[in-house]
Amino acid sequence: MLKEFAGLSTPLVADACVRLGVGLRAAPVGVRGVAEGSRAAGRVLPVRHYGSVDVFLEAYGTAREGDVLVIDNGGRTDEACIGDLAVLEARAAGVAGIVVWGLHRDTPELLDIGLPVFSYGALPLGPMRLDEREPEALLSARVGPHAVTVGDVVFADPDGVLFVPAGRVEEVLEAAGAIARTERAQAERIASGDTLRRQTAFDDYLERRAADPSYSFRQHLRRVGGAIEE
Repeated sequence: MLKEFAGLSTPLVADACVRLGVGLRAAPVGVRGVAEGSRAAGRVLPVRHYGSVDVFLEAYGTAREGDVLVIDNGGRTDEACIGDLAVLEARAAGVAGIVVWGLHRDTPELLDIGLPVFSYGALPLGPMRLDEREPEALLSARVGPHAVTVGDVVFADPDGVLFVPAGRVEEVLEAAGAIARTERAQAERIASGDTLRRQTAFDDYLERRAADPSYSFRQHLRRVGGAIEE
């Protein structure tokens, strides 16, 4: 999946979702890669954290090569729920990355390990609790307002983290690729002196909007074959 995501970005995937009518699900602002430039993509391996790493070790037993562990720690900022040993074990299990709705610790070690990890940030404190485990502990995870399962694919890069239903991934990536090609061509033309306003016939758009206030720039871009927003 990471190979298919190569050359694309989460903004392109998000625009493709809008174009195709796929509901947008993004991790909350602030969930970022521990290492600069981190990228991850793969099937969601969901897990809910209750104060002990045992649930992670159990999840690794069902991991498929290239899965991305998605940890629901309720967005807590009073404890770090994952550190170097759990991340090393994830790599040994074939996990391709980790997304945490919460915090991590052991930052220098995680950087050395090299497995992409996304979280709200670092905190030295580990969990001091042990909550009752739910039956759905390995079936679904929440990341902000969104629930994700093994039926979802996660894409993560320096702009953030997105979730896409697995059944729509192929068409979403295809549309994202088309948008990327259009945007690159537009960027090259701008660099050569052909302004974006001229490329998108912006004066024509203003005239049409004056005559029909309901005429949106998105409609116009689709009519002229441009790509800036969806």
